[in-house]
This record gives sequence, structure tokens and C-alpha cells, in this order.
Amino acid sequence: MKIKPCKNNIGAEINIDLLSTSKKDVYEIQKVLDEFGVIFFRNQNLDPQSYINFAKNFGELADYPMLKGLSKEFSKITVIERKSSDKGPSFGEQFHTDSSYTKKPPRYTMLLGKLVPPRGQGNTDFASQYLAYKNLPEKIKIELENLRAVFSSSGPISVTRLEREKEKGTGKSKDFQCSHKIIQKVNNRKTIYFSPGHVIGIKGVDPKKSRDLLDFLINHQTKPEFVYSFEWEKNSIAMWDNRAILHQATAYTGDRIMHRITIQ
Repeated sequence: MKIKPCKNNIGAEINIDLLSTSKKDVYEIQKVLDEFGVIFFRNQNLDPQSYINFAKNFGELADYPMLKGLSKEFSKITVIERKSSDKGPSFGEQFHTDSSYTKKPPRYTMLLGKLVPPRGQGNTDFASQYLAYKNLPEKIKIELENLRAVFSSSGPISVTRLEREKEKGTGKSKDFQCSHKIIQKVNNRKTIYFSPGHVIGIKGVDPKKSRDLLDFLINHQTKPEFVYSFEWEKNSIAMWDNRAILHQATAYTGDRIMHRITIQ
């Protein structure tokens, strides 16, 4: 297994064949994931069952309440698709953390590139919330320590899934809301848990102060020095910890298909 840290140590590429991983390999992959927050694999020829089998090494597979799965047999795989005929933004085209509006958001997300743009186009950006927290002013760290944000499935990013809900919606697309602590501890390091695509306010704070804090955090979380942009190739996989990493699809006008699994 070869491990290559990415720019600014935001993520790492791991060179291994996921079809033949041992328990020891999975343990080492988990260690790298804990250290970097997001990891990448290239040249993985996984069919849906192999993909699910690998994902199960990291926990129980989660449901996604908004869209139907790949098939009845593979309901835990969500198809994240962009069509050249789509008029609006791409699915997930804003920084966010997955399903943060649920009481128990998925810890991990895996994304497998099935149909991808030419390398360098349609990247996925990842923002380290370990680095974002580390670089907060001390005064803001203290102010945020015990605050909770309100997350909503009707937040600003919801417009990016409208095209797919028309085709594959579950009919459960009500307004899910939940609150979570903004400052969390992950693998003995503090992180900012605040999803720009879902947060609609901060509990117990007057509206103006809530708006000011929200604007400050969104601008801070996604500073260029905290972000790594991953260039997709077919059969590449990205896997990340939703408590420590924000992600977003970047704008692309062609066809793109990803298979996503979320893990509790």
C-alpha cells in the first residue's frame, strides 16, 4: 500500500487494489482516513456488489431519504448524475456535508466515478474543517464552543437536486431539520461542523448575530488554503469523513455519473 499526501496535506491518495484488501489493509486505510479526513483511490474496477462489500468494512450503510437507489438490489447506492440537458446547477454544487439535517448524519461518504469529464473538469472540492478550526481566531473558538446550528434539507443547496428528484424522487422530500453542535471533536481533533448548503441559523442567537456568524463561518471554512480539488478519472473513488470535511461538485455542463454510498 502506497500513500501519497495531497496538496497542503488535505487528503491522501492510496495505491491499492480494493478487490483484494485484507483486514490489515482495511485497518491501515482507516488510519489514513482518520489522519487526513479524505482519501482517494484510482483504477478500481468494482461492480456494485464489490463496492458495497468494501463500504461495509467501515460501518452500517445509510439510506438517503431523497432519491431512489441504483436498483432494488443495490438500494444503498445513490446515483449522483449530471445530464448535459440539465438547466440548473449540478447536484451538490455548493459546499456541504451530507445529510446534516438528520438526527444521525452519515459519518462517511464514498463516491465512485462511473462516467466522468476529461481530467481537470468537473472536479470535486474538499475543504478540511480540521484546518478551518485550527485557524479560527481564539475569540471565535470560545464563542462557538457551545453553540448549535440548525440544518435544513430545504437549505440553499436543495435547488441542486431538483432535476434528479423529478426522475428518481422517493416522495419523502419534506423539510427535514435538526440541530448539531458547531464545534465537534473528531479523532481527538476539533473540527467545524457547519454545512453551508444546509445551515439556516444558529440556535439561541438573535437573527442579526446569527446571520453575521453564519456569513463569517461560510467564508472562513472554504478559504483556498483549506481546499483540495480532486481531478476525477473513471473508476476513481473518494471517501471522506463528513464531520471533518466539506465537499462540493464544481460546475460542469456535460454528462457525469457517480455512485455514492453513505455510511453511519
